[in-house]
Amino acid sequence: MSGKNIKAGVIVFPGTNCDMDTKRACEFFGWETEFMWHDETSLDKYDVVFLPGGFSYGDYIRAGRLARFSPVLMALNGYVAKKRGFLVGICNGFQILCEAKLLPGILSVNDNTKFICEETRLSFEGKEITLPIAHGEGRYIADENTLQEIKSKKMDFLKYTNNPNGSIEDIAGLWDKENNIIGMMPHPERAIFAETGNTNGRSFFEMLESYILSLRGEALASTRQSK
Repeated sequence: MSGKNIKAGVIVFPGTNCDMDTKRACEFFGWETEFMWHDETSLDKYDVVFLPGGFSYGDYIRAGRLARFSPVLMALNGYVAKKRGFLVGICNGFQILCEAKLLPGILSVNDNTKFICEETRLSFEGKEITLPIAHGEGRYIADENTLQEIKSKKMDFLKYTNNPNGSIEDIAGLWDKENNIIGMMPHPERAIFAETGNTNGRSFFEMLESYILSLRGEALASTRQSK
């Protein structure tokens, strides 16, 4: 598939275990993709940066808590502020984004207190898809004011239809369109290849590619207008 010169970076922490899956998913779409260690501070060459799933720092204290203090998270604040590209956190990546206050709310222990590893039904862009989940702390929690903000900005782009973990308002993922930040608990990178029996994850990457190209077009138009 044509990647239209999209460059993706996949951040690796001690304990990350979905880095290879994420890289292979990006490469399926023809994106030039590379790993970066968590001490990286230069991100401007990337059109999209992924915080993949896993157990960063062994989920010590709680999931994503320690990763928020890594040098790369400090660099991500600048990346977001400049609107250089998209920032995507999947599973542990979503937990990190919430811990770093780049997305609102928190991810807490599943309401059944058990690790859940299964495929789950989701509502995504007006259609139902199925994606894998694998987490022990995936229950999304937010106060009423935060929920009102999420609803007013239409950030809850991904919702459970069977809510396996007790997330409030069935929230499975958030999209801050103003700052180009996406966080989600399900794993689209694990539903790309036909041999897995599920290719529903392609829908997410196709949507992301479309928005990356759109963002690039807007940036180009802005540059031309300033001349």
